[in-house]
Amino acid sequence: MTRSSRTRAAATRSSTTPATTGSAPRRILRVLAVLVGLLVLGQALVVAQVDPRALLEGLGGVLRLVGDGLPPDPAALPGAGLAVLQTVDIALVATVAATLVSIPFGAAAARPLTVSRYLAAPVRAVAAFLRAIPDLVWALVFVAAVGLGPFAGVLALTVHSVGMLVRLFAEAIEEMDTGPADALFTAGATRAQVFSHAVLPELAPTLGSLVLYRLEQNVRASLVLGFVGAGGIGFQLLSAMEEFQYRQASMLLIVLFALVTVFELGSARVRRAFR
Repeated sequence: MTRSSRTRAAATRSSTTPATTGSAPRRILRVLAVLVGLLVLGQALVVAQVDPRALLEGLGGVLRLVGDGLPPDPAALPGAGLAVLQTVDIALVATVAATLVSIPFGAAAARPLTVSRYLAAPVRAVAAFLRAIPDLVWALVFVAAVGLGPFAGVLALTVHSVGMLVRLFAEAIEEMDTGPADALFTAGATRAQVFSHAVLPELAPTLGSLVLYRLEQNVRASLVLGFVGAGGIGFQLLSAMEEFQYRQASMLLIVLFALVTVFELGSARVRRAFR
């Protein structure tokens, strides 16, 4: 073997030996990770009481319920029009109100713009609390406070949306190009002037897309809030189910599907226009 061949062989051994030595611990870690994942999944199945046999035994009841709802009863349509309008209006008012509240608080939660470095953390904590509580729970709270009706749904969706939008707005501000804002700061502009002349123009497409997405989510949520008396077509669907009017309930479900589909397609198209 020539000297050059011995040199290449030694270099090859020196380059492969550490990788070979380090591959065994990595394989052990991967096996342990898989075992831990399986254990976590196993306990989740036990705690959640997942029972495929119960599902199979209950399929007959599901099929009977579906059969009772066919064919859908068009008699539910006249009353569904106002309920659909109420559902959309609940989501619209809540989204607009939450946006107006979230813009200044989102700026306060964003570290580059906050008035005080001690202010960002409390604002983020309050926003986290608002979004941590499900909108359905907020609806129960406001139904108890203001009574049954769509106003309780507006309040519930507004509070929950503020928690979501403050976080999203703050993150968008922190990820933006800070060049224009820094230039205004250097020129002596106030934080309010920087926000209105640099931040809002820069982030208008992003904020608009986030608001539209939140409106879409609020339309879905307002359907469920009707189950606790917060108005909208969800309340009408619950009433039909409680009165065993399954054919009318199936027609309302078709209306719900159409409403959500229209909003999803329309929202997606408008969001693409913002990009």
